[in-house]
Amino acid sequence: MTGRTMRADATRELILDAAERLFAEDGVFAVSNRQVSEAAGQGNNAAVGYHFGTKADLIRAIIRRRSARIEAIRRRMLDALPETPSLRDWLACLVRPATVHLAELGEPPSWYARFGAQVMTDPTLRPIMVEEALTSPALARIVEGLRDTLPDLPDDVRAERGDMARQLMVHTLAERERALAEGTPTPRATWEDAATGLVDALAGMWGAGVSGGRG
Repeated sequence: MTGRTMRADATRELILDAAERLFAEDGVFAVSNRQVSEAAGQGNNAAVGYHFGTKADLIRAIIRRRSARIEAIRRRMLDALPETPSLRDWLACLVRPATVHLAELGEPPSWYARFGAQVMTDPTLRPIMVEEALTSPALARIVEGLRDTLPDLPDDVRAERGDMARQLMVHTLAERERALAEGTPTPRATWEDAATGLVDALAGMWGAGVSGGRG
């Protein structure tokens, strides 16, 4: 690897770090490429465009940087599943890879959970994160496992609970991350404990009965 390539890679990492933090704290559209460049210590205000292209490309790059590690954790957890996984086993594979990675990021407080919440609540940006999630073979296996574990759940209810699970995960993790950054109390002492709480809640939701009057 040449010195020029190493410098370019280092610059890209600085930009990704700065963008993730600013987008998490202020929202994606409230932050300009110029602000990201300045926060990354780049004298050239066009640095973001040069290294990443559009803001959507920058967001995709942030997601891919984190999702690669999360996917590796998912695969490891899937490989360790028992022969007949329970609902909670599949939900642990859904939740814990993200909390393990957030714990790995350590100090200073991470920003990725809040970044994800900002992206997922914006209708123009949400498809980017959804598209990236759909490329995950491990996530596809988890979804299939949940379906096989709850075969009698109607498709419309399954889709509804999938949306609920996504919202619960995204915003619970973001709120915990925000509390850690602000030094305020959290309901759970560690990311591992927070994951346990989420699995408990999701197991109750996914395993709940279906009332009449749907549709």
